[in-house]
Amino acid sequence: MKALALLTLLCLNYSSTLFADEHNSTLEKFISSYKQLQFQYDYEKNEAESSKLRDSWIAPVQINYSYSKSNPYDNEQSNQNAAIRVNQPIFQSGGIYYGIKFANANKYYTAYSIDVAKRKMIKDAIAILMQIKQTQLKEQKQNLQIKNAQINLEQKKEEYFSGQLDSGFLDDAIIQKNNAMSALYDIQTAKEKLISSFHALSDLDYKKAKIPYLELLSNEEFLKHNIVLQMNKSQTQKNRYNKNVTIAKYLPKVNLTAGYNWKLTKNQSFQFGSSIQSNSNELDYYDYGISASIPLDINTFRDIESAKVDYLKAKVVQKDKQRELNSLYEQVMHNIENFNKKISLSNENIDLYSKLLEDTKELYSVGYKTEYDVKTLENSLQIQNIDTKIYEIDKQLELLNLYEMYTNGE
Repeated sequence: MKALALLTLLCLNYSSTLFADEHNSTLEKFISSYKQLQFQYDYEKNEAESSKLRDSWIAPVQINYSYSKSNPYDNEQSNQNAAIRVNQPIFQSGGIYYGIKFANANKYYTAYSIDVAKRKMIKDAIAILMQIKQTQLKEQKQNLQIKNAQINLEQKKEEYFSGQLDSGFLDDAIIQKNNAMSALYDIQTAKEKLISSFHALSDLDYKKAKIPYLELLSNEEFLKHNIVLQMNKSQTQKNRYNKNVTIAKYLPKVNLTAGYNWKLTKNQSFQFGSSIQSNSNELDYYDYGISASIPLDINTFRDIESAKVDYLKAKVVQKDKQRELNSLYEQVMHNIENFNKKISLSNENIDLYSKLLEDTKELYSVGYKTEYDVKTLENSLQIQNIDTKIYEIDKQLELLNLYEMYTNGE
């Protein structure tokens, strides 16, 4: 397997911290305190909403009170009424049980969704930080290339004024140097954009912040501790219980009803013939009982079928997501293998330039080579060393696509 060929440590000198072994509290340092607070509020809201949904089967107690005055016969009378009533479901053909299960499943799904969003933001911040470090290396590399272009220009100027070259070669050397300078400005512009993007996500100073060190994951580890797959599994569970809740909604249900009523009337007036009589009375009583019902709805089977389809689709999405993640893993491994090839090529070039530099210095000492030749090879050797570091960060950026979803069993 390709993965077995890559079971080597991916080394970076920036940090010895293992991303895989860090907890969320440590990873959160890469995003700003305001963004951390926003996610904290999301978690708290999920807790509140989940508790509300879980206990939604408990019916509210209705408390009513009214007070009125009137004077229909020039005799002021008052009425007071109070009542406490409850209509509590005690049996819903499994609806209560599955409703609680659905609320818990929904809580986990929402929590995973928040986790995924937070880890995506953390990954973005770390990726930008890696790209900043990489751009700094590219800037160093470009400065060396500018030095070589300047050396080449100086050589061409000397050869031109000595009559060994025509002006076309000198013009090409000038263009090469200008192109190298222009490329440096582009790199510096890209770096400033990255720094601005990093500051929008993080409170850290990019100059002092250390990028984490990422180790290679096996495909089994990646899938076993994958937060996206866990979110999809919780989505399937949620839809499963929602299907059961939907079915129970159209089955028989039994409610317990109970109430207490109180009424107080003062100076209640009645007219008997030509006389007006009044009296006062107070009345209180309770009632209790049970009620049973079953809904007959023309959309019953359509509603149930829709819930079933959501559940079946969630199962398919879960399997499809696992297939996508397998494909992602293989693509990351393939990309890392290509970067390893580039590193091997740079290492070969390092050996070649080292030997050339050693020989050139000997020839320079006896007058057969110029200082230009020595400086050019020294710069080229440094460029190859920088290239290996750039490719190492490229490998880390590839692995970051996996670690964004890797929870290390948390």
